Amino acid sequence: MKGVIIVFFALTGAFLLADDEAQLTDGEVWNRGVECYRAGDVTNALRVLRPLMLTKTHGARAAELVAKLEHERGNVEEAASAAQIALRAAPDDARVNRNFTRAVDGLQDEREKRHINEVLKAAQGKDPGSLLRTATHDARTLFAEAGGYRTNAPARAVALADALSHRAERLADTWIPVRETIAQSVTNEEQAATILGQIEQAQSKTRTAARQLGDFDEGAYGTLSDVEHDLTRFLKLTVLPPGALDEDLVAQSNAWMDVAAFNGRKWQSDALDYTRAFRAKFPAWARSYEQQAKADTNQPPFTAETQAKIAALASTLEKLQMECCEKSLPPDQERALGIIREIQGLLPKDRNGGGQQNQNQQQQQNQQQQQDQQQQQQDQQQPDQQQQPDQQQDQEQQPQEPEDSKEPEQKPEDREVEAILKKAQERNDEHEAEKKARMRKAPLPPNEKDW
Repeated sequence: MKGVIIVFFALTGAFLLADDEAQLTDGEVWNRGVECYRAGDVTNALRVLRPLMLTKTHGARAAELVAKLEHERGNVEEAASAAQIALRAAPDDARVNRNFTRAVDGLQDEREKRHINEVLKAAQGKDPGSLLRTATHDARTLFAEAGGYRTNAPARAVALADALSHRAERLADTWIPVRETIAQSVTNEEQAATILGQIEQAQSKTRTAARQLGDFDEGAYGTLSDVEHDLTRFLKLTVLPPGALDEDLVAQSNAWMDVAAFNGRKWQSDALDYTRAFRAKFPAWARSYEQQAKADTNQPPFTAETQAKIAALASTLEKLQMECCEKSLPPDQERALGIIREIQGLLPKDRNGGGQQNQNQQQQQNQQQQQDQQQQQQDQQQPDQQQQPDQQQDQEQQPQEPEDSKEPEQKPEDREVEAILKKAQERNDEHEAEKKARMRKAPLPPNEKDW
């Protein structure tokens, strides 16, 4: 009862303060705020002192005390803002300068931490391969556009540079959930250090590209080239079989139409890489699908006969694409396209119109399309993705030599990344299957029961 009475009088006092403060002078308000501070009532001290920060007579003193209290409470942004107001009033005061330095210490880390949490929350439930796939498409478009934005009129070029810079910053955010997924899945510290180091380097290059674009630095084009290569490399290591086939179809179509090599890579070589990625991941993906189908009756069956047929078609496709890479006159690229479409037709389709992963991918694609449409209203018409501008072709690296008939040996670091991301995806699939199983076993609420 005593505690209740104390709380009551504390709340009553707060209301009284609010009612009569409008009649007080700045000096009286300051004294009241100091009294609350000395009494340990930080909440009322801040409430009383904050409006005083903008006054001429006591603004600097109030701002300094507010900065101190907010810093002690861990509110870095509020502390820095108040300390800045105090510094403006006395820019040459050594003590005020020290207090400002103390207030802003850790501000950048706090903002980065908050930004990471926001990105992770937005990416929750999405697999790394899906995120990287969207980011890779964005990087290709950005790379194509970065070749000529500096040739526009100054005002136009500035607007384009700012827009391209922001898009590059969003690309850098893609590495945050990918890094988090790997960090939670890796048990070998040495492997973790190696792979996470590669991701940090890729993210750093993407941020560098964003800064260079905003600064009209001609080096941005070369940095974006590295960014696109990094994203494509990790995409090939993480993409799931359905996504690999989609990428395979685009690359094989461009190879069939003899589209110029993109960023130094031949389309036919890219198509072969995606076919190999499909073959490497298909068995584990098929087993995972079967487990999910047992827990979710909405998913159609995926028979062993169908899986065997897909595996045989993929093997034939790889051999055909290897011949296309080796020979200056490819034997039958159109047949390769037909095989890819046939495999896509054999993959199971969710009766609900696609699984959660497909929904996530579609949502990301729709969001990107909306962003592109808004950008196109401001920017000049962008070139077709399948036909690169002449300026880009002049700056491209030399195409890769055709691959040998034998499959090239995968780099050790690539094998490590692929194995770790595979474990992460398996853990995610197991979690989804268990969640669906629990939902099936859970009783229906009374309003949904079929009486």
